[in-house]
Amino acid sequence: MPIGRPRRIATVLTAAACLGAVTAVPAQAAATGGSVRFSDRLQPIDGFGISIAFQRATLIRGARGLSPEKGREVMDLLLSKDKGAGLSIIRLGIGSSADDVYDHMKSIQPEDPGGPDAPPKYVWDGDDGGQVWFAKEAKKYGVTRFYANAWSAPAYMKTNGDDANGGYLCGLSGTDCESGDWRKAYAKYLVKFAEFYKKEGIRISDLAFTNEPDYTASYASMLFTPAQAVEFTKILGPVARKAGLGVICCEHTGWMGQLDYTRAIEADPEARRYITTYTGHRYSSSADQPQPTRKHTWMSEWNPDGATWNENWDDGSGSDGMTIAEDIHHTLTTGSANGYLYWLGASLGATRAFIQIADPGDSYRVSKRLWAMAAYSRFIRPGAHRVRATAADPDVKISAFRNADGSRVVEILNTGAATRADLALDQAVRRPAAYVTDSERSLARADVAAAKGKRLSVDLAPRSLTTVVIR
Repeated sequence: MPIGRPRRIATVLTAAACLGAVTAVPAQAAATGGSVRFSDRLQPIDGFGISIAFQRATLIRGARGLSPEKGREVMDLLLSKDKGAGLSIIRLGIGSSADDVYDHMKSIQPEDPGGPDAPPKYVWDGDDGGQVWFAKEAKKYGVTRFYANAWSAPAYMKTNGDDANGGYLCGLSGTDCESGDWRKAYAKYLVKFAEFYKKEGIRISDLAFTNEPDYTASYASMLFTPAQAVEFTKILGPVARKAGLGVICCEHTGWMGQLDYTRAIEADPEARRYITTYTGHRYSSSADQPQPTRKHTWMSEWNPDGATWNENWDDGSGSDGMTIAEDIHHTLTTGSANGYLYWLGASLGATRAFIQIADPGDSYRVSKRLWAMAAYSRFIRPGAHRVRATAADPDVKISAFRNADGSRVVEILNTGAATRADLALDQAVRRPAAYVTDSERSLARADVAAAKGKRLSVDLAPRSLTTVVIR
């Protein structure tokens, strides 16, 4: 979807979690029941993440004037498990453009080598629009999951001769290109990108050969039908597997639209064996049901549309923190997703990213959207499992998780008035720690949870997200 354009800003917000005063729930507030069964495991969780494609990593590194000190604060906000969101998946962009101006990603083979069978002429600058730097920094924070996603093949491999404005990969069924069949060359091109990163010390786990295959955009974009996605998966799969890479597909603009691509690949035994993860976005439809597969699934891109920067937690705009928290809950519970990735970590102007970088200047601002994600991503770690949780009040939305280290997390999103959640558990609980995110607080430690045996009671502020961690 549209990647946005810069707008000048002048105000400053430094990295800090709001520590607003804890307000007790009134004694007369009604309590709601519910239950959590930590022994009843549901889907595993791969993690939470962002993309830093299209030159966004260069902003954090200082391309528009952000100092190294402020850049480190931004990195802490995104990746630190103590100060920020502790994100654990990074989505890298595989370039297709002939240049690397802002909003472009330069191709590792910017010029036609002379045809699909000609020896490739790769060009690698070791930086890749700041993504190599960002990935190396992310590794220092403990991130190990990197996947690389192509928005398009280079222009000369496509039916429209342009890396933007849609078009199809030459050689796919239904195409007729004078330049020939570029399917195998494109597969090798994608694997070569991963090999360049490996030489830089970054292991890419998976390759995604398409982004929003149903959407023609004015920027890098390329179309695939479900049948063509099946076809190309069988081309890329053997090449990727030989290189130790999995294949991700298909990044449809909507989760429900992705169902058609997932079904098509699942119906083909050869294609299915190469897919590691199915991915769908959130723009045209939300995760209203699980994908029809036993493979892992991610909601791999979304942010709310809009033309203004919004830092609010709960303003009814559809771009506030509550909106993001509700979507994460819905995607993990109703959609049974294994991962959730946001678009983007940081950007310029009227952005819906988590963080707005000054243009130019040495400052940044933080949206409550970041803290909505952080309430989940900091505490629910890769390798966790979602467990069964229910609430009697429809305004109280509960999800619960058990991490690989044995720690347990209960997320309680209260979309109504102040209340108390009295939860029956299947395991005894002692000394729960609670963190509240609302209009005044951002993951602020609060004395609102009490446990006795197999009962957990949590006082819930109105329109808030309370994260309860049990070690």
